[in-house]
Amino acid sequence: QVQLVESGGGLVQPGGSLRLSCAASGIIFSRMTMDWYRQIPGKERDVVASIGSGGSTFYADSVKGRFTISRDNAKNTVFLQMNSLKPDDTAVYYCNAHRIGVGPFWGQGTQVTVSS
Repeated sequence: QVQLVESGGGLVQPGGSLRLSCAASGIIFSRMTMDWYRQIPGKERDVVASIGSGGSTFYADSVKGRFTISRDNAKNTVFLQMNSLKPDDTAVYYCNAHRIGVGPFWGQGTQVTVSS
């Protein structure tokens, strides 16, 4: 059974930082592309960042230079370091795992709220 469990969300002031984690089980983690998505009520779920099995990364324009995605294959965990947070970053953040012919699998999400 595949499980993706996000953690690290919370309330932070504008300009602050948070580090999200997504722990995976039930998959060969090192072979998976891992993504972070976010969603606000009434809107589509949008990709924020992605990291391939080889370590290549992608970032949405809105987070370039502020967010960093990384992975620890020994711990089956992907991270999203979020710096210089803005109110517009407020959303539920979801972890996603996929590779050709496998998945996608989703976590349950973690709320990030940026507010003073």
